[in-house]
Amino acid sequence: MITTGDIVNKLSRHGYRLTPQRLMILDAVDGADDHISTDEIYMQVCDQYPHLNISTVYRTLELLKELGLVTETDLGDGRVRYHSIKKGHHHHLVCHKCGQTIDMDESVLSPLKAALSRDYDFDAELSHLAIFGICKNCR
Repeated sequence: MITTGDIVNKLSRHGYRLTPQRLMILDAVDGADDHISTDEIYMQVCDQYPHLNISTVYRTLELLKELGLVTETDLGDGRVRYHSIKKGHHHHLVCHKCGQTIDMDESVLSPLKAALSRDYDFDAELSHLAIFGICKNCR
């Protein structure tokens, strides 16, 4: 489990500080029950810190993604969503017709990761993925 101390250490090793804005953005992602969009994070943090600029949220999320503290996923609704790495890796099956999202265990993609490595000498990052198709209710 990643702690706030781990986050502070990771930021400082890369030359960054844990500013109040970064902490509030991290808290918004960590506290979300599900994946959260940039706009949702911005609205939530603005309740506590009304002078926050949306560009700060975008830059902070990009930094947190680069440092491996959040994952970014497009679930097909036109908005990128974020998920805390603290909540573990998982993947999604997204229905094109009804929009239902089904969580899929990471182990399902292990054979694909191994095949990509073996057959293509390619190390795939399969930490958070959405696969689109049609669910059983819409077939």
